Amino acid sequence: MQDTKERIVSLADQLIKSRGYNAFSYKDISDPLEIKNAAIHYHFPTKTDLGMAVIDVEMQHFMAGTGKLAAQPEDKQLKFLFDTFSKKHKEGLVCLMGSLSPDYDTLPEPLQDKISGLSAAILEWTTGCLERGREKGLFRFEGEASDRALLVISNLLASLLLSRVMGSKVFGRITHQLLRDLGAGK
Repeated sequence: MQDTKERIVSLADQLIKSRGYNAFSYKDISDPLEIKNAAIHYHFPTKTDLGMAVIDVEMQHFMAGTGKLAAQPEDKQLKFLFDTFSKKHKEGLVCLMGSLSPDYDTLPEPLQDKISGLSAAILEWTTGCLERGREKGLFRFEGEASDRALLVISNLLASLLLSRVMGSKVFGRITHQLLRDLGAGK
């Protein structure tokens, strides 16, 4: 039973990251998994419930990954964020924030709250990483760390989208420039 639930969430995650939240239905999950729609509704009565579960899993992965790195130098920690986006790039996907953001105004309020929470957690972590790294001389940038974190995150999000349109090399060009701008691309 748990395996079915995890498979449903995993496929929903892939569909959101490849098509977008509003562009898939339970049928897009039930057919490839060879289960009935009723099985999906058993675990997730509404699509909102399913979307929230996908975000929860993403948040768990993010927290587990960053937690493992807490003792590492900040340049290594930031590399984790870049590697996470690189993995999505190699899979031909966009990240969850990048996929849900265009649909944000059409999402149910509980789902909006979840994506806002995920976004805030990623911004807070990135801000802290950049500020601590700058204090240790690992990064060089002017201005507030929170503003730089917004630039890093927005550029990483955009790099996945632009690489779909402009070719896969765009991702590497953007990420390498971001690291150089931080003084971390040595």
